[in-house]
Amino acid sequence: MFEHTQVIQEGDTVICYVNPMNMKAVQIKKGDKFSNQYGQFDHETMIGKTWGSKITSVNKRGFMYLLRLTPELWTLNLPHRTQILYNPDISAILSNLDVQPGTKMIESGTGSGSFSHSIARIVAPDGHLYSFEYHKARVELATQEFKEHGLEQFITVKHRDVCEQGFDLKNTVTAVFLDLPKPWDALASAKEAFIPDRVGKICCFSPAIEQVQETCKKLHELGFEDIRMIEVLSRPYDVRKIAVPPVPDTIVAKPQTGKKRRLDDDEQGILTAKPVKEVKGHTSFLTFATLFPQNVE
Repeated sequence: MFEHTQVIQEGDTVICYVNPMNMKAVQIKKGDKFSNQYGQFDHETMIGKTWGSKITSVNKRGFMYLLRLTPELWTLNLPHRTQILYNPDISAILSNLDVQPGTKMIESGTGSGSFSHSIARIVAPDGHLYSFEYHKARVELATQEFKEHGLEQFITVKHRDVCEQGFDLKNTVTAVFLDLPKPWDALASAKEAFIPDRVGKICCFSPAIEQVQETCKKLHELGFEDIRMIEVLSRPYDVRKIAVPPVPDTIVAKPQTGKKRRLDDDEQGILTAKPVKEVKGHTSFLTFATLFPQNVE
């Protein structure tokens, strides 16, 4: 993912992009074929193409673009093994945890690997992500995907129930992210993993407010400070062009009733924007806390 070759090679993962609602991640192999509603695309015709190239199907009925894999595109195309984090939550978490190049960080659980890709891109080349997952099959699949995407040097995946066994890391990280049913059971071990003479930051991802309450209580008991919770909601706006008659015509004309007609791009009018009627609601609560340096003179 971070080896920016100019052309597509065999073994690369390519995003076959038709439109924002129609794209798919495909690993390129000689002899394989990719098919969609526009026809068939041979993998061999993709090898050697520049990233971003537009190619036509064998039957000439349609085309698609060959995009380089990014964490954002992988989040939209990955095979779902668990519920995943999406970009609004990912951005808020990384910002509040102060993740940057060189950061060493813990993530639990690995799940489908959506968040792991975003973390690896930021901490590279000198940082590292320690990712923990209790489900063995998920560990194996995530490990294989990280290898295929060139991330194995930045991510270590371990099969471990951290609520029962802890992280087995001490004085190692400055950031921790927990997406667990009972994150409070892993907080004591997470505290031991922080580097004692550095500021450590933690985030717990919890769907229910009762989980937030229990987590905050445990964080306070362990000496964490600046404990707070946020919820990230995305509110898109619908942009359209509408007809607005000149002011003199409006004064003398009778009021019009009904909806304003949406204009085509080549028609005269003004652009307006308003929130869409239905938006995606609650995903989870994000609980943040800070552990300040311990026993530092």
